Amino acid sequence: MVRFGVIGTNWITGAFIEAAKEVEGFALAAVYSRSEDTGRAFAERYGAVHTFTSVEEMAASGTVDAVYIASPTSFHAGHAEACLKQGIHVLCEKPVASNAREFKQMLAAAKDSGALLMEAMKSTLLPGFSAIVDHLPRIGTVRRYFANYCQYSSRYDAYKAGNVLNAFKPEFSNGALMDLGVYGIYPLVALFGKPDVVKATGVMLDSGVDGEGSIVLQYKTMDAVVMYSKITHSALPSEIQGEEGSLVIDKISEITKVELQYRNGETEDLSRPTASKLMMYEAEAFIRLIQEGKTESDINSHANSLAVLEIMDEARRQIGLVFPADRS
Repeated sequence: MVRFGVIGTNWITGAFIEAAKEVEGFALAAVYSRSEDTGRAFAERYGAVHTFTSVEEMAASGTVDAVYIASPTSFHAGHAEACLKQGIHVLCEKPVASNAREFKQMLAAAKDSGALLMEAMKSTLLPGFSAIVDHLPRIGTVRRYFANYCQYSSRYDAYKAGNVLNAFKPEFSNGALMDLGVYGIYPLVALFGKPDVVKATGVMLDSGVDGEGSIVLQYKTMDAVVMYSKITHSALPSEIQGEEGSLVIDKISEITKVELQYRNGETEDLSRPTASKLMMYEAEAFIRLIQEGKTESDINSHANSLAVLEIMDEARRQIGLVFPADRS
């Protein structure tokens, strides 16, 4: 069994625990929260024995072998390094850090301790993504990648009413690119590598983060367009276009339905059976890597995570999106 501690007590942590319980080898051992009362209530709800109000104490306690980090992005690097330095394996929510510099520091800590570090980008670990990889050659030479994730945030209503919640605060390294845009960029990098040119535009909000944006990424023989927004909504699917056909993806953040569309109008459903609790796949992959003694994922690799952050760093530079974490 791999004894997990969780850092963060929000809805996504609960979703991860419920999904991970479906995986053989998972055991919830500890909960970290800045509030002792919140941590205790969360631990009782999900069956954890230990609670901590210090990440360093949890990492040194001997009660956990691995942690799942779902704190605000601006805290990822510090929380991860505290655990990695103690040899604790780290599964960290996307984006794995505020910027590439922070991630390099995390990588150094992982290398020194020999612990596993993996970004919890669930979409690239789903059966649907494997279907894309397996069938990509069937569409011929790829000429365009288009990823769309525009989802109006309920927190934007609060924002417009004068209540700026964490989702729109730069001190937490938040905003549309970090929250939603990363879902379009990561599969692109996993499939095609790092682009040669990045061109970004975006709409900045008064709070100091972006509400929406678009990125054009240029490769030698293809280009890519990534659209994302927290202040508008879109029902458009995503698509990989080749000279012989296209792969149409229902939702880039949760790749469950994939359809091959040929130029002659014929279609083929490439979707694969997928569990309802999508985070199960990242938990399963992470636990398997620990059991195999590996220090990184072949899919959510260190190189891919670093490339994604470097792309986002450049996009932020172009649209003027600066976080306090960039100055520390």
